[in-house]
Amino acid sequence: MENASYGALTRQSGLMREMQTIAHNIANISTTGYRREGVVFAEHVKQIDGGPSLSMATATVRSTSPVQGGLAQTNAPFDLAIEGDGFFMVETPDGERLTRAGSFTPNGEGELVTPDGHRVLDAGGAPIFIPPDAGQVSVAADGTVGANGRLLAQIGLFAPADLNDLTRQSGTLFRAENGVEPVEGSSIIQGFLEKSNVDAVSEVARMIEVQRAYEMGQGFMDKEDERIRNVMRTLGQ
Repeated sequence: MENASYGALTRQSGLMREMQTIAHNIANISTTGYRREGVVFAEHVKQIDGGPSLSMATATVRSTSPVQGGLAQTNAPFDLAIEGDGFFMVETPDGERLTRAGSFTPNGEGELVTPDGHRVLDAGGAPIFIPPDAGQVSVAADGTVGANGRLLAQIGLFAPADLNDLTRQSGTLFRAENGVEPVEGSSIIQGFLEKSNVDAVSEVARMIEVQRAYEMGQGFMDKEDERIRNVMRTLGQ
């Protein structure tokens, strides 16, 4: 296979990966706290055996959009949204993870958990306990949880030490490769949930662009393949 075909093939592979990412974004338009994901393309240039350099496109790095999604009012006491930067911290079987999906509820033991059963952590990294007799629970903008004049806990807000090291684990859960740090200046809004930050129109438009680019690349590869076949038939005569 010639260099041109190698370059086209790696580009096609990257476009396919981007198409899958776009499809995943569209599928999560209605997912609470979902952050849009994109693919970063880069050029890899290498000289082969002292000959001409070969340029190939790589698309192995994914980026997560930091844009905040819109807020939807639910009036549920344990539905929480973040206004500003930061994430909630939850405890999973794989370790501590960050999320913007604030749909929580007390479990049978009174611990505040996500729909998947992951415990929500306070500012000190400990589980949050809501007594069965707590009555009406209020959550202040600074994350302070209170009921009947009693202070129960303070929900923590955290951010990765480096936003570039934020890795999506699954759905709305993220792993901070180099640790987290407390967030200041953001607020928690009770009775609201953050919607997905995916813009349907932009994603569909991007999908059309990627599909056209893929079709053009495929057309080039088909023509290159036919050219090589013609050369081989000519040489074989």
